[in-house]
Amino acid sequence: MRTYEVRTYGCQMNVHDSERLSGLLEEAGYVPVPEGETADVVVFNTCAVRENADNRLYGNLGHLRPAKQRNPGMQIAVGGCLAQKDQGEIVRRAPWVDVVFGTHNIGSLPALLERARIAGEAQVELKESLEVFPSTLPTKRESAYAAWVAISVGCNNTCTFCIVPSLRGKEKDRRPGDILAEIEALVAQGVLEVTLLGQNVNTYGVEFGDRLAFGKLLRACGGVEGLERVRFTSPHPAAFTDDVIAAMAETPNVMHQLHMPLQSGSDRILKAMRRSYRAERYLGIIERVRAAMPDAAISTDIIVGFPGETEEDFQATLDVVRHSRFAQAFTFQYSIRPGTPAATMDGQVPKEVVQERYERLVALQEEISWEENKKQVGRVLEVLVAEGEGRKDEATRRMSGRAPDNRLVHFAVGEGERPRPGDMVTVEVTYAAPHHLVADGAIRSLRRTRAGDAWEARQGGSPGPKGVMLGMPSIGRPAPLPATTGCAAR
Repeated sequence: MRTYEVRTYGCQMNVHDSERLSGLLEEAGYVPVPEGETADVVVFNTCAVRENADNRLYGNLGHLRPAKQRNPGMQIAVGGCLAQKDQGEIVRRAPWVDVVFGTHNIGSLPALLERARIAGEAQVELKESLEVFPSTLPTKRESAYAAWVAISVGCNNTCTFCIVPSLRGKEKDRRPGDILAEIEALVAQGVLEVTLLGQNVNTYGVEFGDRLAFGKLLRACGGVEGLERVRFTSPHPAAFTDDVIAAMAETPNVMHQLHMPLQSGSDRILKAMRRSYRAERYLGIIERVRAAMPDAAISTDIIVGFPGETEEDFQATLDVVRHSRFAQAFTFQYSIRPGTPAATMDGQVPKEVVQERYERLVALQEEISWEENKKQVGRVLEVLVAEGEGRKDEATRRMSGRAPDNRLVHFAVGEGERPRPGDMVTVEVTYAAPHHLVADGAIRSLRRTRAGDAWEARQGGSPGPKGVMLGMPSIGRPAPLPATTGCAAR
């Protein structure tokens, strides 16, 4: 039996697509490669948001070339946003690649691999529009207890720094009944937490003419028996409406956690970015969210060094950060992406200036994050136990998980106690760091769940696809703090 490996770069939408790619390959008879071995089929699911995505892909392809030379039957496939952008360029620069496919035809992968094997030459197939909504394809979920559910794909915005709309296409929305049916099926399998995904999740409904559809969908999730936590990512401030705030506040299983991309606090830069909101509107949303949900944890994305950014513009961003008191901010240095309007704008900011501003922003947000986390000390939280969250858990005799507001919590595990990923524990926070909380007292209560049963049942099987999470709050098995933003973070 031929083995496979899917390597994922980018946002949650890419990780979700990789679960589909793994499902397709397993349906076609492939099996996951054992750890430490080189797979017969290696699939790269790529991101094109930042410049280092190109360098990283071609570097990794170069590293695989000797393995391909030793094993002529090995196949390499490249898909995702970078494949959609570069198309035939990938085979020109890396002629040992066997298959190139795009964002609109991930379902074609098994057939393309077979055609490449029979023909003995590379197969490049990219579609200009979506063939089939990815959620209808087979899937191999990464987590037994938490799941992504795509409610839309594509983007109708024209942000000048972003190449995603040209690679993912116009927004396509799923019908509410199909989404709820998928959620109910997941819950029946043991899932306790779902995250609704979309490039601009709160514009959901634009395709069938209901501007209040997203708030209605959140409320409908509240009626799914056994679904304990609902999250979503990412909304766009320009389309964020008060009915969504009300749905979050009034639906018990919708978590009081919000990821709201800011990008810049300067109105002049927001206009140049074609972000159709201004700082006053953004701050107004934050204030209304906190009025309805005082315990809400709010995170954001910020770009430093956009073309034309002055020190005054940057100070405006710092002012919004100070006022917003974000629990966490994903901060990025602007990089030119060919094909975007910003790439040819005047006033490209020198690298050393961008770096210095970036360091100031990170230092400010670290201070705020730590102060906000210290407010959690003494609180009793219900934590969804996770798999692979804490890199030091073995050394510290701790386990890790997520609080309702998505803060990462490392908690002590006593003799004879061994919660399973997917179980719920109640703990008291004893210490706060900028990026996590610690609960070193005794576990107050342990609730064994269907999700824990599902995780335990999986342990005889193989691990799911590993996503490199770059830029968004995460569930399941998130990676350390990201180094770049994701296409869903718009």
